[in-house]
Amino acid sequence: MRKSDCFYLGKIAKKFSFKGEVLAWLDTDDPGYFEDLQMESVFVELNKHLVPFFIESSRLHKNDFLRIKFEEVDSEEDADRILGAALYLPLNMLPKLEGDKFYFHEIIGFKAVDERLGDIGIITGVNDNSAQALFEIKKGDIEILVPMIDDFIVKVDRENKAIILNTPEGLVDLYLG
Repeated sequence: MRKSDCFYLGKIAKKFSFKGEVLAWLDTDDPGYFEDLQMESVFVELNKHLVPFFIESSRLHKNDFLRIKFEEVDSEEDADRILGAALYLPLNMLPKLEGDKFYFHEIIGFKAVDERLGDIGIITGVNDNSAQALFEIKKGDIEILVPMIDDFIVKVDRENKAIILNTPEGLVDLYLG
């Protein structure tokens, strides 16, 4: 399984018991979704490779963590080997989003259309390394950064692969000026 075919689920944060159980922090707004998913396995990143680990049991722990018992991880030493490792699942296991909610990877390649300015470019990425996530939009040689603010997003048009925006006057004009 290639990492590009997967999404980041979270990471193994700490050991839970002497029997090899671990607590995984899940990078999601709804950790409970993944408890009910009845996952048979997850991919654990070890030495830059995704390795399938089969799950014996899992359940939510204090709302933010998933307590997991993997097959063949039966001791604290076994758990130490996977501590801090990232967890991945195939993209097809993501819950479907509707309306104006979207996954960052889903909108790459979408057209960015401003209601006032028209087509302002193609979304090439999302920068979520700052306090406010930003659309990275490419128009020719120009990179335009638009904050991902709900008030700016008018519509996610999956059928036409476009995001309709209503940006304040001057924001995009700065880049195109």
